[in-house]
Amino acid sequence: MKVVVLAGGTSTERDVSLSSGSMIYRAMKKNGHQAVLLDVYLGYERETEDIFSLDTDWAGEVGAISEKNPDLEEIRALRKDGGKSFFGPNVLKICGMADCVFLALHGANGEDGKVQACFELLGIPYTGTDFVSSAMAMDKGITKDLFKAYGIPTPAGIRLKKGEAEEKKVPFPCMVKACCGGSSVGVCIARDEEEYGAAREEAFRYDDEVIIEQYIEGREFSVGVIDGKALPVIEIAPKAGFYDYKNKYQAGNTVETCPAELPEEKSAELQEMAEKVFRVLRLKNYARMDFRMNRAGEVFCLEANTLPGMTPVSLLPQEAAVVGLDFPALCEKILQKGLNP
Repeated sequence: MKVVVLAGGTSTERDVSLSSGSMIYRAMKKNGHQAVLLDVYLGYERETEDIFSLDTDWAGEVGAISEKNPDLEEIRALRKDGGKSFFGPNVLKICGMADCVFLALHGANGEDGKVQACFELLGIPYTGTDFVSSAMAMDKGITKDLFKAYGIPTPAGIRLKKGEAEEKKVPFPCMVKACCGGSSVGVCIARDEEEYGAAREEAFRYDDEVIIEQYIEGREFSVGVIDGKALPVIEIAPKAGFYDYKNKYQAGNTVETCPAELPEEKSAELQEMAEKVFRVLRLKNYARMDFRMNRAGEVFCLEANTLPGMTPVSLLPQEAAVVGLDFPALCEKILQKGLNP
């Protein structure tokens, strides 16, 4: 099968996307597919006619995740055409030649439904959920509104636009998040006014709207869902601080336990809640839901990730491995669902 693995782009999660893409590309090759790894923004400027037959290690040197966010202006400067279109040279042409596009994009202009909507119009099969549910899940404000409407516990909080006065305060400690960010970019915990001011400034660097919500002291969990069915619960315990960008992607910074050490009924509660979130947000194919549990054992859903990380330290592959799905098998299951939604 001809498969394009689409990664990169211009979001703050570019490095994570390239790492996910490299892993997925190698899994596609191992599974016997004619796979090509493309940077959605930089594209491919050479001859495309026989691209799926080329004997090329498309992963090359891409995939390393730095501790700092990528310099997006440097990336944009690489485009000879000035980068007027999000899609780089020949990207849509090559995707149209494929049997399916495996989306390894994370963050803005990749996980927010825009690419998915374009592919829908062009009739290009792709993995992951559709454009409507992608857009809803990407916006943390909309997600929280839906959680409240459907009785899914979520931390109390407010939305705040840049330059807008706060009508009410969220008590400390609180979390400040860019409304449409991912990988904990633009996310900070504030325990006093000084930290709160710095957190707001940081979040507004990435978005014109932020979420300010109650910080839930306790334990953190994540639950992947494939085709509506929850995987085992994984617990995330950073060795220092909270589960931020560095702790997520630098090996050794976080202790991850799967299955999580929880009473059977509490694990079932988390799995059932993850499946409900999947239904409420109208998600398809696969996703991953993040949770906090306070010291009284109450569970709160933080958000849904519609294209969760597939890097060497990502959570979804660890959960899948517990039920006997190694990485190539997991990717193949996702690919086949993309072909037959």
